[in-house]
Amino acid sequence: MNTSQSFSKNNTTMRVGEQLVDLSAPLVMGIVNVTPDSFFAESRSYTADTVAARVCQVLQEGGRIVDLGAYSSRPGAAEVSEQEELRRLSMGMEIIRSKFPQAIASIDSFRSSVIAEVVRRFGAVVVNDISGGELDAKMFETVAKLGLPYILMHMRGNPKTMQQLTSYENLLAEMMQYFSGKIRALHQMGVADIILDPGFGFAKTAEQNFELMRQLNEFKIFELPLLVGVSRKAMIYRTLGVAPEESLNGTTVLNTIALGKGAKILRVHDVKAAVEATQLHKFISHNS
Repeated sequence: MNTSQSFSKNNTTMRVGEQLVDLSAPLVMGIVNVTPDSFFAESRSYTADTVAARVCQVLQEGGRIVDLGAYSSRPGAAEVSEQEELRRLSMGMEIIRSKFPQAIASIDSFRSSVIAEVVRRFGAVVVNDISGGELDAKMFETVAKLGLPYILMHMRGNPKTMQQLTSYENLLAEMMQYFSGKIRALHQMGVADIILDPGFGFAKTAEQNFELMRQLNEFKIFELPLLVGVSRKAMIYRTLGVAPEESLNGTTVLNTIALGKGAKILRVHDVKAAVEATQLHKFISHNS
């Protein structure tokens, strides 16, 4: 693969199969949980009809990427077999490819075999791996071989253990070291398009999440697009003393702060609100 197209050279585009996605201005990724046990009940879409309706909503409200997830990463979530994860994702991808063929699909999975099979059946996707390749040693190789964009997230342990792994001597320095090593490995394998995700809520306390938000602009040093996913997370609803269902306003506030600190992709449940935030941010940025 020609690594001259790497984000370190040009961080304003991302190639997904034959489509070139413009990242010169922030865009929105809409969450589609093809699972019955997401932490946010209203985001659960696990029948063909509800998945189709949710994908349609994401696109109609201005979402640019549809992020399909079939294995909840919330603490205490039930195990999902590889076969069941693939079945759920295939249902979602069949709907996207048949009803919304121009949609950009992202697959939220840490299993390289699942990614490979989805691509074999449905074509190129963005890979959204919460583990940064730590839960499947073949993930980087698979992404490189298939020529896919890769969302590299920071996490320690796995969803069952991550909340016990929040001790850092220096959070930002350790994350920088983590990303540096992973980016180097991905580039050496020929992965061209890399997006960084700081992993809000993954192996981080609420205080660490807010520290991370304050220092978000430090990740510009990598010259790679930054994805921020804080939608309705515990750092918001527990801090405000509300339920996840009441945390849209808090989500929008933090998304707006993230945009001001360089976020290029907002991963959200509430697409319309996030798209409006990006539109207003763009207006302010272009008129300042």
